[in-house]
Amino acid sequence: MRRTKEDAEKTRIAILASAEHLFLDKGVAHTSLDQIARDAGVTRGAVYWHFQNKAHLFHEMLNQVRLPPEQITERLYSCDARSPLDSLQILRDLTVEALAALARHEQKRRIFTILLHRCEFTDELRDAEERHQAFINQFIELCEKLFTSAATCLRPGVTPRLAALSLHALVVGLFSDYTRDNQLFDPPTEAAALIDPLFRGLIGDWPEQA
Repeated sequence: MRRTKEDAEKTRIAILASAEHLFLDKGVAHTSLDQIARDAGVTRGAVYWHFQNKAHLFHEMLNQVRLPPEQITERLYSCDARSPLDSLQILRDLTVEALAALARHEQKRRIFTILLHRCEFTDELRDAEERHQAFINQFIELCEKLFTSAATCLRPGVTPRLAALSLHALVVGLFSDYTRDNQLFDPPTEAAALIDPLFRGLIGDWPEQA
């Protein structure tokens, strides 16, 4: 029984690896489950044993590199945040860490390249698109809650909602630019310098050197 479970997990990993390779090379819309099965050296039935459809397979591939909102929330609230600004500092650190990780981890870079540049959300991927949109909305809502807790520190005219949307837009833009051309900037050394000006523009007392 244990061997069977191990073999099944190896098959699942092989399918995910083949999907990642083909999605990156051909694009998600132009890759079929038959092609993935052949590349992985398994039957189409084996693919359907592990994944309901291509949308499910695509979503599980994303989950390999993307923390679900629940884990992000746990990381934010399990830290020693003594004030609302402490929570925002942790949020800032997580965004810098996420950007820097793109340069350190090849799989993260490949999968986010697929998501941002090789994926057309066709009808076949409707479920995956809805899950992805839900993830985005949950992240924005979490950020909005943190900015709301520090609302008295926001600069005039900046609402918690606008602050959350601004942060999300910056992070997505930087992810998109780096996965399009990884010569544009160096995330490990420049991520903080790219993220900090936004926080200084949103928070009145944000330190010059965060």
